[in-house]
Amino acid sequence: MAKDDKKNAWKEFFWNPRTREFCGRTASSWGLILLFYLAFYIFLAGLFALTMYVMLQTLDDHRPTYQDRLSTPGMMIRPKGEQLEIAYTVEYTETWERYVQALNNFLSPYNDSVQAQKNYECKPDQYFIQEDSGSLKNFPKRSCQFQRSILGICSGLEDRFYGYNEGKPCIIIKLNRVIGLLPSKDGQPPYVTCGAKSYKVGKDQWANDEEKLGELEYFPPNGTFNLMYYPYYGKKAQVNYSQPLVAIKFLNITKNEDVNVECKINANNIPDGSERDKFAGRVSFKLRINSRD
Repeated sequence: MAKDDKKNAWKEFFWNPRTREFCGRTASSWGLILLFYLAFYIFLAGLFALTMYVMLQTLDDHRPTYQDRLSTPGMMIRPKGEQLEIAYTVEYTETWERYVQALNNFLSPYNDSVQAQKNYECKPDQYFIQEDSGSLKNFPKRSCQFQRSILGICSGLEDRFYGYNEGKPCIIIKLNRVIGLLPSKDGQPPYVTCGAKSYKVGKDQWANDEEKLGELEYFPPNGTFNLMYYPYYGKKAQVNYSQPLVAIKFLNITKNEDVNVECKINANNIPDGSERDKFAGRVSFKLRINSRD
């Protein structure tokens, strides 16, 4: 009997035919609750949309409103190899042809004909400033030509193997893009220097590969990034921007041994990189050129 009463109580809770209530509420009560929540969520959606609209009005499509960046831009090499290690055997073409192909692909947008068609011939040794005129936006902004022929024998035009077939490889270095960066205070262009990287060999002992590194040759001369490529205005504002490059040719590096190399940027308006970030203003890589001779 008690079970039947309990069963009937549950049935009346879900639907009471005498009071016409569903789950304890009449149709009008349920209608008012649904209307309240509908109005409540419409209000929340409207508040969210209004907040997003106001926030988007503060943003510029071409330049970050707030630029949270490192004060020292990063550097990277091409070809990268695996984990920044470039190793090959001079006599075996298949060991170095992938590096040559990677350089060809990377430098193809820098072909002289492409640059002459897309970009502007700027006045060198000075910043290429393109400010807006009040509310009139100067978009798209022009970009300066960087022709691969500037890289001399590391351009792939004079030597299509970039020296890899002779054991005198070329490495291309680029500085990461930073909007608004002015790397120099007094007209002195930033430049790249490469040397042997120090590494730990004991508890308090350090070593480097200075005697293995040999002579280096830089392209452009002195490894400079010309000031005319700065400042950078952003991907949308400067659609055809071509990053300046520096090439380093290793003329007589020791064969059949690992050589640890570090390249860094030098500029009076770029602080030295931090030990916490190994790519801030510098890049380290390993070269191993094997030869049967």
